Amino acid sequence: MLNAPVGDDVYGEDPTVNALEEKAAAMLGFESALYGISGTQTNLLGLLAHCERGHEVIVGQMAHTYRWEAGGMAVLGSIQPQPLDQRADGTMDLAAIEAAIKPDDAHYAITRLIALENTWGGKVLPTEYAPKVKALANARGLATHLDGARLFNAATFAAAASPTPGTPMASAKNICRDFDSVSVCLSKGLGAPVGSLLLGSKPLIAKARRMRKMLGGGMRQAGVIAAAGMYALDHHVDRLKDDHANATLLASGLVSASRGQLKIETPQTNILWAEVPEPLFAPFSAHLKVNGVSVSGAYGKQRWVTHLDVSRADIERALEIVSVFFRKKA
Repeated sequence: MLNAPVGDDVYGEDPTVNALEEKAAAMLGFESALYGISGTQTNLLGLLAHCERGHEVIVGQMAHTYRWEAGGMAVLGSIQPQPLDQRADGTMDLAAIEAAIKPDDAHYAITRLIALENTWGGKVLPTEYAPKVKALANARGLATHLDGARLFNAATFAAAASPTPGTPMASAKNICRDFDSVSVCLSKGLGAPVGSLLLGSKPLIAKARRMRKMLGGGMRQAGVIAAAGMYALDHHVDRLKDDHANATLLASGLVSASRGQLKIETPQTNILWAEVPEPLFAPFSAHLKVNGVSVSGAYGKQRWVTHLDVSRADIERALEIVSVFFRKKA
């Protein structure tokens, strides 16, 4: 980051930003890419590039683009979200998607886009699902967008589960084939301090770049932070398997340390959810916080995440802290 060559990115003159965008596009099989500050920003730019005012996006009821991005598509894009219920694996029923596509009638918004998310709460979309959604979208003249904030976690899982050997990067490129645009986070598991990418066709990215400027997202000497994204792509994709292994270790350890009082489904990637008995939720969360274990959650469920800065030793320390709490309760 200290030695990154820089220029004015608004004018397309920052060599490090340009190199990052070109590198990511080539890696994932797209014509072009755009560097943004956050996944929320690159998701929004993707939706704005696909849709006009009065258009509609079919999206999951619990999808990040719908529920946790401050209503940006509606507030800033005048885009109508059409949320559908999701199954436990994050998928939406194909028949429900087709039924939600609006007819050409002045009473309705114009359905333009189907948006998916992978991973979703740490779960990986089934391999066969996205191609079916893409086929449906193609048949109905719609585009597809992927919130792939944790794309490389999904790809790492897919590469390990595949009967034929492959790399996470190859799996990531394969996942991207079913989408007209993809948003990828460079922080999260990849460990960069800031930044996300939107990938798509040259015309789509050109439109998104204009939208980024309109939203105040134009950057000047951004090569300083883009360099961290370059490093993350070069060095931190293959190590995601360590985070997944640590999450599996953590899951089994939490069940044991809590004497079975925490209910946990074995994680596929680096995110696990712990169901905490309601009377224990507040005191247990307070115990973790005061002992330096930071987890999020509400309504009886905690979200534990392993990442670049969580070591095996950190997990063992966290499990001892959990064990102390439940020993006292016993």
